[in-house]
Amino acid sequence: MFTGIIEAVGEIRNLTPCRGDLRVVVDCGDLEMGAVALGDSIAVNGVCLTVVEFNANGFTADVSSETVACTTVAGFTVGTPVNLEMAMLPTTRLGGHLVSGHVDGVGEIKRRWRDARSERFCIQAPGALAKYIAAKGSICVDGISLTVNAVDGNEFELNIVPHTLTATTMGSYQVGEKVNLEVDIIARYLERLLSSAADSEGSGVTRELLKSRGFF
Repeated sequence: MFTGIIEAVGEIRNLTPCRGDLRVVVDCGDLEMGAVALGDSIAVNGVCLTVVEFNANGFTADVSSETVACTTVAGFTVGTPVNLEMAMLPTTRLGGHLVSGHVDGVGEIKRRWRDARSERFCIQAPGALAKYIAAKGSICVDGISLTVNAVDGNEFELNIVPHTLTATTMGSYQVGEKVNLEVDIIARYLERLLSSAADSEGSGVTRELLKSRGFF
């Protein structure tokens, strides 16, 4: 588990196809690696990867064909900057929101514009994810915990403050760029619980069903 608070911006150093999937070498930049052990998890642009080797200033991870197909990893090249976060500890201050590192889909930057000292972004999400994105709710974009400002269909807006622009890869985002999206984990589990309850009742999600489950 992660919090979506980026600890450093690293860089892809090497990409090697390996029997149908991919081996990735990541330069960790200023990320403090002293407490990282083999087998630990590090989120790379929001993708949870397992450390299998250490290098001079980073680590190596294996990326499955499923992850390559479902995330922006397929577009990585040598030199691609990446957001990095080590897995949270039980004592970690939860400054963002609970993030699993399991990407739900790939979005696209549709617009970017200035707003005082901040930058606003409009991102288009895959249609299947739109129902999980709510105004003032949380979403993870390339591993960054962010607050949704507005939603219109399958597009949502973000207001990014100067610190986030300089401490993550967001400052370099361009229109048309692809980004990893992970919706709020609570929304996903709530949908599953409600659908299971509706199936058992046989009448769909109704006000009466929600009331009986303590939502009113």
